[in-house]
Amino acid sequence: MREPETTNNFLPYEKFQTYGPETMTDAELLAIILRTGTKDMSALELAETILQKSRNIRPGLLGLNDLSLKELKAIKGIGEVKAVKLKALFELAIRISSTSASANVEKFSNPREIAERFMEKLRHKKTETVICAYLDSKCQLIAEKTLSTGSVNMSLISPRDIFIEALKNDAVFLILVHNHPSGDPSPSRDDIKFTRIVHKYGTDIGIKLLDHIVIGDNKYFSFNAEKLM
Repeated sequence: MREPETTNNFLPYEKFQTYGPETMTDAELLAIILRTGTKDMSALELAETILQKSRNIRPGLLGLNDLSLKELKAIKGIGEVKAVKLKALFELAIRISSTSASANVEKFSNPREIAERFMEKLRHKKTETVICAYLDSKCQLIAEKTLSTGSVNMSLISPRDIFIEALKNDAVFLILVHNHPSGDPSPSRDDIKFTRIVHKYGTDIGIKLLDHIVIGDNKYFSFNAEKLM
């Protein structure tokens, strides 16, 4: 086999076949997805342009997910088809990560594992989303319901509706999860107030709120772990 240094002379597709994906840069992998560039730039140069734009939003590859279809199509060489293909790719990456995390969670009893289950699903969102996970007596997931999405006002979420859904699913426990688009998972006063209301409501009717996890950017806050229930 030739020395790895010679891989710089290969087109991305050829380099993938010869040396494998682990030897490739982010731009080279993205160029394979794009397939073609423009008359003025190669697919690799186009990929580097996209990555540079994404890095202006967030470091590494994280900014890619934040680029909207409109922003992608504004890049010279990216039309409707390429933009949709890229957004589909980003969504698949998030789902793969979420599926991998959830496959490792047998019981929703560890705050870190719960956070991992929802991290990739929520950390990239630009608006707040509140989710309730309904569990059986063994703390295994029965159902998952989105309570609110967009500009969240916790006072508008009805504890009654949360527990009606719990009764429908024969849930014994539940866990609240929501994200902070700022990336800081520290709970607000409204977060704390709402959590305590739901906890009291659940105690009264016998369906216990085990935890409320706030998702930040690769960080999380557990009400249970911090004894704020």
